[in-house]
Amino acid sequence: MAVTVSLPAVLARHAGGVRTHTVGGTTLGDALASITRDYPDLGRRLSEATNPSNAFVAIYVNDEDARFLGGLTTPIRDGDEISVVSAIAGG
Repeated sequence: MAVTVSLPAVLARHAGGVRTHTVGGTTLGDALASITRDYPDLGRRLSEATNPSNAFVAIYVNDEDARFLGGLTTPIRDGDEISVVSAIAGG
């Protein structure tokens, strides 16, 4: 099974500069863990990003906010697209 994980530029620099990764797994947590095995520094950043109290990063599975789908336990299927999105603030 393969899913695509897209990272924002700020996180991609911790993953060899690559913004799109193809990984496997049965849950969102599995997919993210797959990337972090190859890029431990990214793992630390994703751990911070997936903290429920973090309002500055959101993770989507097929355009649905993972926080409302089950968080890291959200099931994934072959062909799913996971997007890690940084919030933009300003005023």
